[in-house]
Amino acid sequence: MPELPEVETTKRGLEPYVVGQTIERLLVRDARLRWPVAPALPRQLKNRVVQALERRAKYLLFRFEHGTVISHLGMSGTWRVVADVANSEQDYRTHDHLALRLGSGDELRYHDPRRFGCFIFTKMPAEHPLLSKLGPEPLGDCFDGDYLFARSRGRKAPVKSFLMDNHVVVGVGNIYAQEALFRAGIHPLRLAGRVGHERYHVLAAVVREILTVAISRGGTTLRDFRSSNGEPGYFAQELNVYGRAGERCHGCGSVIKQARLANRTTGYCPTCQT
Repeated sequence: MPELPEVETTKRGLEPYVVGQTIERLLVRDARLRWPVAPALPRQLKNRVVQALERRAKYLLFRFEHGTVISHLGMSGTWRVVADVANSEQDYRTHDHLALRLGSGDELRYHDPRRFGCFIFTKMPAEHPLLSKLGPEPLGDCFDGDYLFARSRGRKAPVKSFLMDNHVVVGVGNIYAQEALFRAGIHPLRLAGRVGHERYHVLAAVVREILTVAISRGGTTLRDFRSSNGEPGYFAQELNVYGRAGERCHGCGSVIKQARLANRTTGYCPTCQT
């Protein structure tokens, strides 16, 4: 599933093509996404100008004067720009479910083989159930070691689960949680309430660093993910524990082990992480 760096990469790729453009047409080729695309949406967006494109957690927010469209990539969704479709006939691909024709002549197409994504219009995005209870952004000013320490007191969940809780902090998915805990030297199964203040300062700093680097690398390519220009992400080349069970630790040479946590495989180094 695309995580925060992949979504941020998509946002940055689309932004120059989308912001300030008028939506001439929304073509709904298949409305059967995770939540069906509302029949009224093409009419609601027609001739409206995209005032901003933002990211909140793993959601893309298309801002209009009269409301916001919340878009999620689901497990396999991608947005791509098809240039100058007015002057060149280009066939839609299978699973191209949505197409936004822009005033520039370009077209923004949403491709999603598994159809777990969404494209929802709301007039009050801050109050929408998908956004209203989200925690702070990990790259924002409200996220630091003091915040993690305060939120973790009394928590009996494993620290990895705590870090992936969107009510605590958004966008730290499975891959980046594993990598951050490795670099912070914290065992993923240690109880969140038993991680000390200083270690949370290290963890918060490492989360920021990893996500920033991953964004600069275009994210991590897993299965279907591609950025808006069709390029894969390259952060996978720098992974230390994710998907490396049975291999040697880059730091100490111990064999990377794995555990099951919340139905997910979690890699860790038994020597470097305590």
